[in-house]
Amino acid sequence: MAFNSFISGLFLGLSLIVAIGAQNAFILKQGLKKEYIFSICLICAISDALLITIGVLGFGVITKEIPLLELIAKYAGAIFLLGYGGRSFYSAWKYNHALTPEGNKVSSYKVVILTCLAFTWLNPHVYLDTIVLMGTVSTHFIGHIKEFTIGAILASFIFFFSVGYGSRLLLPLFKKPISWKILEFLTGVIMVSLAIKLIF
Repeated sequence: MAFNSFISGLFLGLSLIVAIGAQNAFILKQGLKKEYIFSICLICAISDALLITIGVLGFGVITKEIPLLELIAKYAGAIFLLGYGGRSFYSAWKYNHALTPEGNKVSSYKVVILTCLAFTWLNPHVYLDTIVLMGTVSTHFIGHIKEFTIGAILASFIFFFSVGYGSRLLLPLFKKPISWKILEFLTGVIMVSLAIKLIF
């Protein structure tokens, strides 16, 4: 059960974080330019770790005081996961998108770091994904929340550093729409599977 909790946290973390977005495009672009990659990846990963921890710990405390909230959050979380998974399936079927980092080179360390922080902390989806969703799903792993949390945090570190340092290898692949279709489809499978597990 402990290992399953770890794997669930890892897969959920990866599923949420791989969605095409401004933050990932920014990291990819900086990785291609080889500018401050370590600092950027570390900031993103630590920020995620803090938000995930807040979500897991804070949500657990609240549900102890209000037991009904856990039941409500359980089904609300499942609905969100199903919706997220459905959106991924739809995107895989409907769209032909590719991610191409563009923009002028930014050489100032201060500007790059502030931009990275803005992409991370000013994105409303990050709070929904980490605090609300992670906090909700974590209540399903009572007794193994630590393993679930470690898995989710590890997913952030793996993803951000992989994108930052592996961007030069990944870009040619993900310029092809079929690569994103496969990624979106796998994301949908993981989301729906977690939703079913959360309910039953």
